[in-house]
Amino acid sequence: MSENCNHDCASCGEDCPSRNAGEFDFSAPANASSHVKKVIGVVSGKGGVGKSMVTSLMATLMRRRGHAVAILDADITGPSIPQAFGVHGSLSGDEEGMTPAASGTGIELVSLNLLLPRETDPVVWRGPMLAGVVKQFWSDVKWGDVDFMFVDMPPGTGDVPLTVFQSLPLDGILIVTSPQELVGMIVEKAANMARMMNVPVLGIIENMSYFKCDACGKEHRVFGESHLEETAARSNVAAIARMPIDPAMAAACDTGNVESLDAPWLAGIADMLEKL
Repeated sequence: MSENCNHDCASCGEDCPSRNAGEFDFSAPANASSHVKKVIGVVSGKGGVGKSMVTSLMATLMRRRGHAVAILDADITGPSIPQAFGVHGSLSGDEEGMTPAASGTGIELVSLNLLLPRETDPVVWRGPMLAGVVKQFWSDVKWGDVDFMFVDMPPGTGDVPLTVFQSLPLDGILIVTSPQELVGMIVEKAANMARMMNVPVLGIIENMSYFKCDACGKEHRVFGESHLEETAARSNVAAIARMPIDPAMAAACDTGNVESLDAPWLAGIADMLEKL
């Protein structure tokens, strides 16, 4: 081991004995009160494609099917999960750990926005601090018995996604994209990162795929023709859902009523998760 070792083999080029011996295990221990069966990451190559929307809808759908569901909001600098569920206030805790907040239907939530003095306070932290909070959300929160935990990750392939991949026991990830070709290229980066971390890619979800006209019923491709199949083929993963542009979904999230929405486009994904 180098005398200047920072214990981060992922960013180190040294060929030291400790590295070769696999001395470092980056996995974070679960809280003693946590019993989480399946952990599903929701990722995107870039921001603004509806990753948090998909996370919220999937959690809502699995809860309706009778499962115990939780969301770990790992998008530390842009946490939007509490707003979507209409959950505000501060988390409580004791010597055993923090207690998650609960949505109207009983979905457990932990997000940095539930720990800030004011929800609009910016989080101006460097990467290691952000990554540390994510591990604390896993290790220091009393999640209890959870069938499915969804981890809403920040976009890209930086410190926080790397921490989630290395520290949490992910059973797979869902990649969210939009129809633009540029986004498709970025999706490949996210899929390749998952493979580097030996995490299964469960499939790609295309959001904002089309807008269905109320008057004529015709589907309009607002962002151009879809490249979902081509992107999925290049990434060697399955294209598993297309979601429309629906102002009602945005309005429900803005008003904290995401649990009132139906998401029939995601039913097949729920079936797949139940078979894991």
